[in-house]
This record gives sequence, C-alpha cells and structure tokens, in this order.
Amino acid sequence: MKIANPIYDVVFKYLMDDSKVATIILSALTGLEIIDLEFYPQELVTQITNEEENKENPLLNLGIYRLDFKAKVKTKSSERLIIVEIQKSKIFATPMRFRTYLGHQLTKKEYYLPVKVGGKFFKAGLPIISIYLLGELINPAFAQIPMIKISKKITDAYTGNQLIVDDFFINSLYHEGIIVNIPALKQKRRDDIEKLLSIFDQDNIGSSTHIMNVKEVDFPLKYRPVIRRLQNAVQVGDIAEVMQREDDFQAELDAYFDAFQAERVLKEEAWGAASTTNESRN
Repeated sequence: MKIANPIYDVVFKYLMDDSKVATIILSALTGLEIIDLEFYPQELVTQITNEEENKENPLLNLGIYRLDFKAKVKTKSSERLIIVEIQKSKIFATPMRFRTYLGHQLTKKEYYLPVKVGGKFFKAGLPIISIYLLGELINPAFAQIPMIKISKKITDAYTGNQLIVDDFFINSLYHEGIIVNIPALKQKRRDDIEKLLSIFDQDNIGSSTHIMNVKEVDFPLKYRPVIRRLQNAVQVGDIAEVMQREDDFQAELDAYFDAFQAERVLKEEAWGAASTTNESRN
C-alpha cells in the first residue's frame, strides 16, 4: 500500500485534520482515553530569544505550523491541552524556540478554566501535554529509543513518598511531554504504539521521499483508519504540490545552513589563530 509521507507538514496536517484519526493517534501516544477533541490550528513566526544569533541567521525567523488540541479525557481532570509539533529539520530543533511557543500557550486566556477549591473559585490553566515528533536525533543516548515520555511526579520531599493528588496549582505550572524520536523508529515494532509510529519510519520510502510503502496488515485493526487517511492523501493533488515546495525550500535551507556553518568555522579558526599570535607576542 502506498501512503503519503507524514513527516511532511502538509501531510501531517491533512492526517490530523480528521478528528477520528487525530483522536486515535493522540490517545495512543498519551495513553489517555480521549472522548472529544477541539482543534486549534496555528501558524506562528518564531524567534530565538538570543538576538545576536538571530541576526547572524535570519532563517531562524520562519513560520512553523503547529497543532493545538483541547482534549476531553476520562480522568479526574477531564480536560488537557495537547500541543503537537512535527519538526524534520535540525535547524529549527532548538530548545528556546519550543520553550517560547510553550510560554505563549501558558498565557492564553482560552486555556484557563474556573475551579472551586475550599469554597473559592480560582482560574487554573489546563494541564499541558507537549508532543514533539523530531526528524533529527537530539541526543546520541536516545539513538535506540523511539518514544520518550516525560512524566510529572509529585513527592513528599522528606519521605520521598509519591503523592497521588490532582492539584490545580501544580497542573497549571508543570506539564508532561512526549518526544517521538523518528530516527530510532527503524524496524522497531515491539508493541502496538511502535507499529503505529512506523508510519514515520523513513526506511519505508520508495523511489520518492513523498511516498512510503507499507502493509496494512502490519497495523493493528484499531490503527488502520490512520493508514487509510494517509493512503487518501496520495490522491490529493494539492498535497503533492506542497510537498514538492517543502522539498525545494528544504534544499535551499540546507545549502544556506551549510554555508552559514562553514563561515562560522572559518571565523572561529581565524579568531583562534589571532589569539595564539597575540599570546606568543606577549
């Protein structure tokens, strides 16, 4: 079966635009039973907070498409804000950029809810789960780990005992996260979630990076709507056109980045040589 490659922004957006498919994927990744999704697409111009680095590399100020979901789940805290971003380029996989976007979400009024504690009402932020699908390895220690979960654990500092409590104050300030480490997906099919995530395994691409070859029977029945949605994406003409534009842009971006890095190395070598000369004169 031929499916569109979901590592492309336009394909991933098409995939997640289907509420049923998005619910399947987010439920699988978070382990939560999601009963309703409210979809908030956003496209923001991002900036790295280091102004000097920004001046040297203007390509760091580009529009990146993110997906925000307000999810109702079957838990005591019945709602979560789920932030999803797919990032295939190492150029943009900088912690400060993700942190800036997360900070923006923390301040949005629509992501606050009234809660009643001890007879008083407070405004509490929706608990956040951030999901990042990364096409580049961020740490060699994660080379064999397809999915990384960051959990929130509340403990008594003195006894070390875990406190099983659902607190609006803590939920508003601290959050959980998931990183899908796409390079580590190569032939990792140890459980149903890794079978689902194999749609991002770039070893499945054929003669074109736009198309992947998979077998529907390799996926559990509950995940097959995801595969069929990606199969449909192959037939959507606009998607193929936008994927080509992404390729063209990425090629220009890579060429610029390589030139930028080479220039930086030359500057550092020149600075090092000048420092050595000055030290020998002194």
